[in-house]
Amino acid sequence: MPFARANDLNLYYELGGAGERLLFISGTGGDLRVKPNVFDGPFPKSFELLAYDQRGLGQSDKPERDYAMADYADDAAGLMDALGWDQALVVGVSFGGMVAQELVLRHPGKVKRLVLACTSPGGAGGASFPFHEIEHLRGEARARHLIPISDTRRDAAWASAHPDQYAQLVAMGAAEPFADEPGRAEGAHRQLMARKHHDTWDRLGQIACPVLVAAGRYDGIALPETQERMASRIPGARLQWFEGGHLFMLQDRTAVPAMVEFLKG
Repeated sequence: MPFARANDLNLYYELGGAGERLLFISGTGGDLRVKPNVFDGPFPKSFELLAYDQRGLGQSDKPERDYAMADYADDAAGLMDALGWDQALVVGVSFGGMVAQELVLRHPGKVKRLVLACTSPGGAGGASFPFHEIEHLRGEARARHLIPISDTRRDAAWASAHPDQYAQLVAMGAAEPFADEPGRAEGAHRQLMARKHHDTWDRLGQIACPVLVAAGRYDGIALPETQERMASRIPGARLQWFEGGHLFMLQDRTAVPAMVEFLKG
């Protein structure tokens, strides 16, 4: 299994595809063992794709200390250094978009073009849904709570009218295949605590590379008004809407191709 030493951690990573280098930074709880993953989508058909398990998650190290957003950004930069990547295109999704903001602010020379998908700047610009407040919910209870938030169209009336689809969403959202692994719960908690304190709002004006803010029209986690504020704060950023909620990259088939087009410049 491929591991790289970065920022004093062993980070599990995978590479695939061919073309210009693209770093993909995953969301809350991301684990490359969960299939399908980003390597099963369109990105490896256009780029040399690098993705990894972030600290505290998956097969990467889970240090027993508090994590900060700066740590996650430095992990990403360190992984690039370990693999000889001086610069890359970057896609950050949800929590990964928060990490990507810190990455481009702390290591601006490493990011050529940036996609921020279904994410938030925190601070006065607005935070994403406070997952740390529902950390006590597990399995089906968590899934049922999040379904109408992840996509605001999926309210109680929708669930009643689409029982089979709702049941499928509950089953998918409740799945936690690696929940009992040593250190996993602690690592996931530390990620949520770092996420809680994410705030790049006052620094977004420093971002100098081309940026696409990609957003779902019905996202109750990374709110539409937050996307508008974030895009307006980043010099020259483009905001593009897609038909879906927090998972619009799966719901709208035009989303990832639009990102590919932007990344290719």
